[in-house]
Amino acid sequence: MTFVPRALPPIRALNGLLGLLPRASLSPAALIDRARRRTGLTDFGPDGPHDEGLTVLCNALEQEAALTPLGRLLARQMLVQALACQLQLQDWLYREPAILEAPIRHPLVIVGMPRTGTSILHELLALDPSNRCPSTWEVAHPFPPPQSASYASDPRIARHARELRISEYLMPGVQNMHRMGASLPQECVAITAQIFVSMQYNTIFHVPSYTRWLEHGADHVRSYRYHRRFLQYLQWHHRGERWVLKSPAHLWTLEALLQVYPDACLVQTHRDPLRIVSSLASMLPTLRGAYTRAADPQSVAREWSRNCASALDASVASRRGGAVPSPRVCDIQFREFMRDPVAEVRRLYAQFDIPFHPDFEASIRRYLAENPASKHGGHRHAFSDTGLDPVQERQRVSDYQGYFAVPSED
Repeated sequence: MTFVPRALPPIRALNGLLGLLPRASLSPAALIDRARRRTGLTDFGPDGPHDEGLTVLCNALEQEAALTPLGRLLARQMLVQALACQLQLQDWLYREPAILEAPIRHPLVIVGMPRTGTSILHELLALDPSNRCPSTWEVAHPFPPPQSASYASDPRIARHARELRISEYLMPGVQNMHRMGASLPQECVAITAQIFVSMQYNTIFHVPSYTRWLEHGADHVRSYRYHRRFLQYLQWHHRGERWVLKSPAHLWTLEALLQVYPDACLVQTHRDPLRIVSSLASMLPTLRGAYTRAADPQSVAREWSRNCASALDASVASRRGGAVPSPRVCDIQFREFMRDPVAEVRRLYAQFDIPFHPDFEASIRRYLAENPASKHGGHRHAFSDTGLDPVQERQRVSDYQGYFAVPSED
């Protein structure tokens, strides 16, 4: 039986105390005012504030997310920080317009679903000194811009490491399921979260109306333009030959991605979707447990079975219709990657004519030896705990599995 997380006694006590106080406001206007007062800045720029998604998200948090008092406080802090990032980025762009003059060429973008090997692939690609990955610490604390001379010793690394330890306390067991680290590569969802167009929110909160808006109402070209400006800012004083990016959310929006990054090289990782859903049904209640009392594996499984199928079908449609030309994508099967990661990375580099140096291979092999999948205890889960019908679920994803020749793991 899958474990349903329960908050630690101090967290339950804190929720009790916070419940006696006035509720933290999730009004968009109040959040915007709070961000302006925190930063001392008022101008969101010609595109801002990016508040359509904020309004949809706040409504969903109020009506659907079943937040605890601590969850409301953490959500408010998260949203105010996102707005503060918008304000501060725009302030830097006003003061240093040359930031936007440096191009971003041929980014390598990992677009697989969660639990398909995307994180370890991102970590391995970060070992190539020619690659520039957004690190977790610099996305969380991007101001002032990172500098090459101090990139590995920036005090923000230690600051964010302390913050992650608090997250681990709020979400006991999360490290067994998903590695966290201040210097590990960060996903694009953490960047677009700053403008409230991000899968990050419907991962850690139950917000189905926001999920529908992401799929059918959000302006993803606009969000990728913000994403590009943010990367230009990060690379201002610390460049690489190419950016290496990652997010499962790109699967829904491949055409918008290519509109803003027309020379992007895509890497799509593939795995049995039933294993993806089973893993998410086990992991997300742990993530959501910091914010809500209403997180259980079966409801998550129902939610993410639909989300997963939607993303995978969108990727098939983009490839089948020619909007995303197949030569622009390197497909990596999970089993093949786990069997021989070096060979799959070498094949990826060959497809996109990227030099693969012996020192890079040695770094990969050393990293894998030092970071086995079982390092933090491993992540065990079973599809039987999802409450879903395996026959119906297999039919739901049959087009995707057939198109990409993805084997079943049952």
